[in-house]
Amino acid sequence: MKLWVNGGLHDAETARVSVLDHGLTVGDGIFETVKAERGETFALTLHLERLTRSARGLGLPDPDLDEVRRACAAVLEANPVELGRLRITYTGGPSPLGSERGDAGTSLVVALGGTSRRPDTTAVVTVPWTRNERGALTGLKTTSYAENVVALAKAREQGASEALFANTVGQLCEGTGSNVFVVVGGRILTPPVSSGCLAGITRALAVRWTGAEETDLPLDVLESADEVFLTSTLRDVQAVHRIDGRELSPAPGPVTAKAMRTFEEHAARDRDPRLG
Repeated sequence: MKLWVNGGLHDAETARVSVLDHGLTVGDGIFETVKAERGETFALTLHLERLTRSARGLGLPDPDLDEVRRACAAVLEANPVELGRLRITYTGGPSPLGSERGDAGTSLVVALGGTSRRPDTTAVVTVPWTRNERGALTGLKTTSYAENVVALAKAREQGASEALFANTVGQLCEGTGSNVFVVVGGRILTPPVSSGCLAGITRALAVRWTGAEETDLPLDVLESADEVFLTSTLRDVQAVHRIDGRELSPAPGPVTAKAMRTFEEHAARDRDPRLG
């Protein structure tokens, strides 16, 4: 495997960033995960726009998107895979120990890993921890992912692939790496960004393409919703067949199945969609 690190391609065994990189020492970094199929990315422009928004939210310099595109193209060419996870990581760069940034400049790493198509349905659990809808990092896709690691491990212990969070006022928010939709009375509903969830790229496209409505939802909507599904870069639209101890049948239900088909059809027609 070859990775792009700060200006060029390197073998995985020799690719290096400083052990004093702020992304390592304090989690001062942002990232994007982009789906790649046979060397072609999906929604790369939208991901790069969010990368810039996240950088500004952290107070990092805007990333050089021309360089990021060159890096993505070089990594894709060097690592042919049928289906892959293209990871773009951008950090505060080498810095003193502690929270203050140094002046050595930022770090950019682009890597690609092979993956397999997700199952059509999955199980999820709710967790007792909350998202802070008013936090400094709310809405930013940062490398500070430790609470997601803990929550996802809890889900795995219970045979699930995702953990769902409420926010601090008890509203349904998001998963560790996904957005959540519910079907109630035939309507597709999803928490608004103001709930504290990440403004997911797949989420935004699913809202547009399926006619989903954004609205505040109590966490206990999961106990009564007719159908539930998740969206993310590698899941696309994925039905949920179990929430905690509750089985949903059939899964995917009819509304979710239609959403899955609609998303797939739109994505096949336009590999770099826009939202403006």
